[in-house]
Amino acid sequence: MPSFKLAAALAFGAALLGYILRDPFDEESIRGKRVIVTGASTGIGEQLAYWYSRLGARVLITARREAVLKQVAKRCKELGAQDASYIPLDMGRLEDTKALIHEAEKRLGGLDHLVLNHVCEPPMRLWNESDIDQLHKTMDVNFRAYVMLATYATPMLAKSSGSIAVVSSFAGHFPLPLMQPYSASKFALHGFFGALRHDFAFHGYDISITDHILGSINTSNALAFSKVAFNPEIFDTPAEDAAYRIMKGTAMRERTVYFPYYVRITMLRDLFPSLLDVMVRSWVREGAIDKLKTSPNS
Repeated sequence: MPSFKLAAALAFGAALLGYILRDPFDEESIRGKRVIVTGASTGIGEQLAYWYSRLGARVLITARREAVLKQVAKRCKELGAQDASYIPLDMGRLEDTKALIHEAEKRLGGLDHLVLNHVCEPPMRLWNESDIDQLHKTMDVNFRAYVMLATYATPMLAKSSGSIAVVSSFAGHFPLPLMQPYSASKFALHGFFGALRHDFAFHGYDISITDHILGSINTSNALAFSKVAFNPEIFDTPAEDAAYRIMKGTAMRERTVYFPYYVRITMLRDLFPSLLDVMVRSWVREGAIDKLKTSPNS
């Protein structure tokens, strides 16, 4: 009898572990979805467009560079997108946000996933008075454009019980050195979209919002942005993997996605803020701060 009880307990434990570790994401659920991806000319946004296309979605992509967008859209069609179109826009021009949503309604007839991924990455340097204009620009692109896109898209998303993906960063949960405007814009995103969840609930809108907290992804833009201070070796997570996780988390209507796993360390910020301060400062390459002090505008 004891051996039977032990075997039963082990079987139950194995079944429970299997249930916990199962992947409930159904890739077929992406087929036919009407999707906007911003910042889709390169990096994570480009890979997002490809993943949605592989799974048979209808995609509308945007970024500033038309020639590159055209090639990405062509590749999307080759990968199996039911429809792939592009519109070159600049999210720093806030009137372009309304134009994008209007085009989605015209071309797609509605919207299921709004993937907010575009980003302005200002130079990494010690804060000084000359950076105030850069702060305004960064907030326009990284924050205000996200707010306006979500606002204009809300009627279509409410009809489809759709989803919003807010692509954010470790720097939006814990401030990183030399990244003041960038970090401020990402913190602002979490404040706004967290409050917007309440408004959707009050209106009775079945619209999910997924915050995607990303770590060091090996995009060319991230490497160029951070080379002033950080070692390139820390950027070891493929953009393709990050894009798949963003698509999956959005489709599963998850509240928050941390990717890669180590990004969850930001959850300790209220318990050990000084310890985290020391840790992130240690990521700055030796000699970088001295160089920035002598060349503040580099």
